[in-house]
Order: sequence, then structure tokens, then C-alpha cells
Amino acid sequence: MSRVSTSVLDAAFGQPAVGVGVTLDRQSDDRWSEVASGATDAEGRVAGLGPDRLPDGVYRLTFATGDYFEATHRPAFYPEVQVMFHATGAEHYHLPLLLSPFAYSTYRGA
Repeated sequence: MSRVSTSVLDAAFGQPAVGVGVTLDRQSDDRWSEVASGATDAEGRVAGLGPDRLPDGVYRLTFATGDYFEATHRPAFYPEVQVMFHATGAEHYHLPLLLSPFAYSTYRGA
């Protein structure tokens, strides 16, 4: 099972955000390298990003929000959203994103 998952809810429509591109990167020596990528499904989820084992370190999820809003014919203030987090141990990390054209929020989910 992947150690990282995410979901995106379009708060303006009150429904899952379908087709949002998501990239998971890992920081090493002040450089970022891609670990995995995907896009949200019909339920707004990317169930598995990354490997079964996630080495300790700093990671970043990048959500292609500008592309999503363009596809839904709405302006967007944020062309992308980046969420950085520190992974330790063999835990599962679920990082939901609540999104609207001019705001977003995130948290550590279960």
C-alpha cells in the first residue's frame, strides 16, 4: 500500500474535483525529485502516490489547480497549490485539499 494519498474537494461546487493533476516530490540536498504522480479520480481521490516504503524526509505535493479551473471554465487565483510535509516512520499520510477558485485549505487526514 502506498504511504501517501490525497483527495480534492471543490468547495465552490460541493463535489469532488475530478482530473486534478498531483505530483509527489522528495527533497534531498536542497533539490526536489519526483517520486510519483497521478490525477484525481471520479471521487476526487488519488489513492496511491509513491512507494510502499517512504523514507523519512521532506516531501511536497503539487496540485495543478490552474489546469483544473481552466477545464471547468473558471478563473483561478492560484495556478498551483503546494503542500510540504515531513514524513517520519512507516505511517500512512493522507493530505486532503479543499479548493475554491480563490482559496484553499489542507490538513493531515486519516
